[in-house]
Amino acid sequence: MTQPTTFRRVPDPQPRLPEYLRTALELAANGVPVLPLRQGKVPFGNCPSCAGNACGGRPNMKTPGTCQCPGICHAWAAATTDPAVLTSPAWTAAWRRAVSVAYHPGGAGLTVVDLDDADAIAWAREALPATRVVKTTRGEHWVYQGVMASHNAVRPGVDIKSVMSYARYLGPGTGAVAVLPDAARALAVKKPSPARRTPTVVAVPAQAGGGECPHRTPAFLERGIAMAEQRITEASSAVHATVYRAFLAVLSTHGRCGCLTDAHVARLFTAAQAKGESPRHCTDAWTNARTTLGL
Repeated sequence: MTQPTTFRRVPDPQPRLPEYLRTALELAANGVPVLPLRQGKVPFGNCPSCAGNACGGRPNMKTPGTCQCPGICHAWAAATTDPAVLTSPAWTAAWRRAVSVAYHPGGAGLTVVDLDDADAIAWAREALPATRVVKTTRGEHWVYQGVMASHNAVRPGVDIKSVMSYARYLGPGTGAVAVLPDAARALAVKKPSPARRTPTVVAVPAQAGGGECPHRTPAFLERGIAMAEQRITEASSAVHATVYRAFLAVLSTHGRCGCLTDAHVARLFTAAQAKGESPRHCTDAWTNARTTLGL
């Protein structure tokens, strides 16, 4: 009597990837920087070596003292498109514990208008142009092409997630992605209080000799932004370094007195991107300059 054939199971040479890691790799392949979120829908905490910023800063910075931690430190700034990093042992272990995938909208050249409730959605349908919509637990994410500074609570139930922020990935959504409108940018511009409608010159305690701060003079600020734009635009080589130095110059003069608005930052980012810089590099250069100046 013929003996039944015995089939021996051959081990899979590559263990099955965690579900969220597969999603992350697909997003990364399309240029979207991703990171895992743990229980509570928050990033994984810093490792002991990086706690309290003891490492000197977040990864991928181009200044001395940069953190070289191979783990998932530094929240949104750890987001990456590098599959070698995403599948490294430390990251794979985190993906197995993850409860969702997050991405850095600004690093992908995007802005997410996060609408938390029905009232916010109704407002958006009246105030903002139609774009890609992703359903969330309580409301919707409206995704636009373009970057801006991130802000929470720009109006009831509305947050802005773009540079230096993260958003949960909840699927591809529906609809075509529209260009970021001025109406969305305007949400982040603080309106002056009635008592301070006219720009005033204020004293800066840090100045020796009791001098007055000129930074709130519109012409002085405008000239500084224009000079930085020109420096970036005229760069014929070493564009990365030029962008960083231009950002550093602006922040060293205007970074401590509250003169800079999101519109000013957007002008600098636009000039840099016109020279071929990615939104991710613009964000990195701006953050590096702030860190260098201790802002």
